[in-house]
Amino acid sequence: MRALVQTVSRASVTVDDEVVGKIEDGLLVLLGVTHDDTAETARELARKTYEVRILDDEKSASDLGAPLLVVSQFTLYGDARKGRRPTWSAAAPAAVAEPLVTAFVEALRARGATVETGRFRTHMLVESVNVGPRTLLLEL
Repeated sequence: MRALVQTVSRASVTVDDEVVGKIEDGLLVLLGVTHDDTAETARELARKTYEVRILDDEKSASDLGAPLLVVSQFTLYGDARKGRRPTWSAAAPAAVAEPLVTAFVEALRARGATVETGRFRTHMLVESVNVGPRTLLLEL
């Protein structure tokens, strides 16, 4: 499982002209799932994401109560080492990935996090204003 974490002043996800998730002053988390990930992987990466000290003054979302916007992103497991057409074979299929993305979100909420989400299996427009910019790839 991979999480690309960005500090943002604001971020939102729009589906069919409807804003389905938005935050201010928090973390945008693009989340990718691979074949051997488990619910335990999701819980551990959620903990790590919530506690990583990427915000101002080496604070975490947990320290500041900063919100998170979690968006499923299978392309984090894309591989373009050969040629110009990436392969997505390392990304888990939607039927496997969706419950693990849900487990990740639920694990964040169980820790007290305010979490907004995108909408799985839809064409999403993701907008963000990065702060810093600070971007970190977390992986388990």
